[in-house]
Amino acid sequence: MSENLMVINGREVSFEPRQTILEVAEANHIKIPTLCYMKGATPTGTCRMCVVEVEGVEKLMASCETLAARGLIVKTESERVVQARKATLGLLLASGNHNCAISSASMDDWTDFQLQVGEADDAIERCPAWGDCELQSLAYQYQVSGDQEMRMEVPYPIELRNPLIVRDFSRCVLCGRCVQACNEVQVNRVIDFGYQGAQAKIVTAYDRALIDSVCVFCGECVQACPTAGLTEKKARYVWRPWKAEKIRTTCPYCGVGCQQW
Repeated sequence: MSENLMVINGREVSFEPRQTILEVAEANHIKIPTLCYMKGATPTGTCRMCVVEVEGVEKLMASCETLAARGLIVKTESERVVQARKATLGLLLASGNHNCAISSASMDDWTDFQLQVGEADDAIERCPAWGDCELQSLAYQYQVSGDQEMRMEVPYPIELRNPLIVRDFSRCVLCGRCVQACNEVQVNRVIDFGYQGAQAKIVTAYDRALIDSVCVFCGECVQACPTAGLTEKKARYVWRPWKAEKIRTTCPYCGVGCQQW
């Protein structure tokens, strides 16, 4: 029997060298929620959604960047962990125009805040990522609604100049997945974190619009975004998960002819 054994939620599991707690959990079908984590990219532990309780360690650990070790005893859904995730979600929902979890899901019960957001978006529907947003799914899973009293105003307007991508900074949670998609997956190195504190945002060189940067509009950042911070311009408020049918097709971006679903 392998000597590389640890315990997750009372269950003894094996692991490979250099595996993180998150990877071990996933390999054993144990669900740990994530938001900033992107498989294949460097883990950052930015969002703190994947925190777990490790016996003998005082603080909660980000499972995406904490290596598995022999003899570890880990709890992924303890009361302490759940409360920490709820607090994190509350802060994220208050960080901008995240109107998905405010009040009820009824169109007849919109709050003034939701109506203001809809007016700012020039749309009568809710968020363009409604039904396809990881932040929304986590908010529903942990029963967290946004606190309007805590909500922060985002100082940056929606960037609509680009032909294919809409950048909505009010719905960006600064998870960094778009940055990793651009810099580590596509290696275009167009965007990165800029400014600090309440002024923080994802920027191009000299903080220009994408159309004025070296962006080639490959779309990798859009598919990586877990919220409506980045959306496809032509599909915005048009495409919804329940209206779509998955088919096999060929990407027309270059001459390679990659197949995709």
